Amino acid sequence: MGYHIKTKFIGLALGLFTLLPAMAQEKKPSINIGVLAHAYLYAQQNDFGSSTLSDDSKGWGMGANLYRARLMFDVQLSKRDHIFAETEITAGIGPAADKAASIKVLDMQYDHKFFDWLTISAGKMLVSYNRNGLQTASTLMANDFSYFQYPYNMNQESPLQNDCGRDVGVNLSGGFFGDRLKYRAGVFDGRRTFENTKKKPFRVTGRVEYNLRDIDPYSGTTLGEYNVFTFGGGVDTQGSYVGTGVDMFIDQPLGKCGSITANVAYSYLNGGSKDHKYSFAEMIPEQNIYFAELGYYFRDVKLQPWVKFERQDTHDKLGTTNVWGGGLNYFFNGYKANVRLSYIAMNKNLLTETNEIKSKTFGQIWLQVQLCYF
Repeated sequence: MGYHIKTKFIGLALGLFTLLPAMAQEKKPSINIGVLAHAYLYAQQNDFGSSTLSDDSKGWGMGANLYRARLMFDVQLSKRDHIFAETEITAGIGPAADKAASIKVLDMQYDHKFFDWLTISAGKMLVSYNRNGLQTASTLMANDFSYFQYPYNMNQESPLQNDCGRDVGVNLSGGFFGDRLKYRAGVFDGRRTFENTKKKPFRVTGRVEYNLRDIDPYSGTTLGEYNVFTFGGGVDTQGSYVGTGVDMFIDQPLGKCGSITANVAYSYLNGGSKDHKYSFAEMIPEQNIYFAELGYYFRDVKLQPWVKFERQDTHDKLGTTNVWGGGLNYFFNGYKANVRLSYIAMNKNLLTETNEIKSKTFGQIWLQVQLCYF
């Protein structure tokens, strides 16, 4: 599987670079290079991220972690041709991690803009039917992305066999009415290992959104720089798996002090029938997912308190998981440098050693530092 994707990826990259001389004749290429680093100190109850209940579930562990360390390359080859590339460490670097972790290619995306309403993108890129799965990590309002807005696609072992929400494929995008109505539609690799079948279906995604005010920059928060009110929805499907949902994002100045940010979404996921030829039923249970976050940025003091809530209702024996919490961000240099303190609680049903199900709540405290230049 890994060889399959790498071979296609290398072939795509070589094909793109053969186009460089012709594209460069139209406009002298320009390049921007950036960095993004997220590091945090944490105190977390032992079974916070576990699916089983241990003997010391209420105990707290402490440590430090560097979990994003990215190099970003933005290359404008011509007026219509663009490449975005991004690297990432292969694993978080902390007390229980490989401190000599290597780097990998996280994104490698080539765009050609034919018209305002049609851009073709090819390579390895973010794939999601909802807004939260497509927004940028450097502009998050909460301490991190939501837990359930684009699940099952985080690594090679996950059901959709992705890499941090990225997949390899081709995507069409564009906008109408001054970009107020925007769309995305793509075909991607998705899962390539199905039992007892030679042919593999591709993954197909689509999303449509409408911007009532400024065009959505896909930030977690804009710190009052935009006046955004956008709503959208989309679908993600492969074989028997279907993920679909709707979302709304508001970020606008409110009062003399600063600006408000609100983000809500609903998703429905279904792994399909067990009898389906390309079934995800054993991997992705049927479920409803709810998400909301709200914050206010005080411009003069550069502080932003926020709260969030998430709920995952799976139609299986483990049932419902709730996540709630809040934090305080200090943007002393905007997105370039900031500090975030947060507390998140998670209530979920866990299996005990005797195969019983118990409902428990676990806590997590983060003190996170972001450094970004792009």
